[in-house]
Amino acid sequence: MNVINAKGGGKGYRLYVLILAALTFTFTVAMQQICMSVLFKEIAEDIGLNLVEMGIVWGMPAFAGVLSVFFAGLLADRYGAIRVMGIACILAGILGAFRGTTTDFFSLTLVTFLFSLPMWVIPSSVFKVNATWFSGRKLVVANGVVSAGMGLGFTVGALISATVMSPWLGGWENVLFLYGGISVVMGLLWLLTVREHAPVHLGASLTRVPLRQSIARVFPIKTIWLVGLTLLGYGACLQGVIGYLPTYLRDIGWTAASADGALTVFSALSTLGVIPMALLSAKIGLRKAVLFPVLIITIIGIALLPLVGSAGVWVIMIVVGVTRDGFMAVALTISIETKGVGVVYAGTAMGLTQTLMSVGPIVSPALGNSLADPANPAAPYPFFLWAAFGLLALVVFCFVKETGWERQPKL
Repeated sequence: MNVINAKGGGKGYRLYVLILAALTFTFTVAMQQICMSVLFKEIAEDIGLNLVEMGIVWGMPAFAGVLSVFFAGLLADRYGAIRVMGIACILAGILGAFRGTTTDFFSLTLVTFLFSLPMWVIPSSVFKVNATWFSGRKLVVANGVVSAGMGLGFTVGALISATVMSPWLGGWENVLFLYGGISVVMGLLWLLTVREHAPVHLGASLTRVPLRQSIARVFPIKTIWLVGLTLLGYGACLQGVIGYLPTYLRDIGWTAASADGALTVFSALSTLGVIPMALLSAKIGLRKAVLFPVLIITIIGIALLPLVGSAGVWVIMIVVGVTRDGFMAVALTISIETKGVGVVYAGTAMGLTQTLMSVGPIVSPALGNSLADPANPAAPYPFFLWAAFGLLALVVFCFVKETGWERQPKL
């Protein structure tokens, strides 16, 4: 029985759905991913992984995303975001927990790939739910809230997974079992307590869109491709750094707590920064003016990271981290606001955008890690490569059209 009155459409229901969406990002998507970064040292010692193999495992979710996230958007538009997301959370929880049963590189890679397929179904559905309930300035803020949920998961997952949860639960395997179980609960909450709701947009409806129609409508839109390519470069830049940073810092002499702490600070500030950044974009009515400085700061920061001392690393983690999730929230809002998309095709547009976004992180972790020199742990070349991905994002973003309300025709 549905315990939430979806038909009423009141503020309480809207708030409940928004909080549930944010927590889904926290537990099902973020914590199940980021825990691997800080657990890699323990996992590598247990099942025998080298740096390149760690990079391959870390990049496997992005590879799965290329194969699944576009179809996830189509499914959300065709069958409803709530149903699709609930099933995806349950599958991601089961398969995420199953990673704890793996015993070698091949099995861990395979199960990580399978876990990532349903996990990547979730973001398109979350953003479609937001597009159903919010519009205009409120939409970018709602996207900021769920992105803050993602950042919270990255922060908590990086902070406690290796240093608290693994010792307490008796090993990295049990950490994955716990996080998987929480994800199953999130899926049940979606299926049992939430139903589809008519969009708040005038003229929009819950009509199921045929898959072929969705593809024909969204694929020709140039802005969707450009935003996706921008996120490809940006995601490749940061995904490579996030996966390698704890190991890199340990290898150059940092303690485990300090190395994990740098990643925790990065994620924590990203969580704190996302809503103010979304509010700023909503207030000034512009998206690109907010995102351009972020790209420039990120490129410079990542390029300098291996060249500075310990204090400099902390400064870079703060400056780059505070804008990470905010950048994603505002950039993905552009996809929904683009002319010809709207709430009806939001799932497909998000799916295409995130499919492109997933391509960069497939190659960047393993490629960057391959440039690391075990004889010289301080070698800067991986970070230079990841900064180059950020530069690619900056060039592409120059061609994206502004969608904020300030640039819309005045009636």
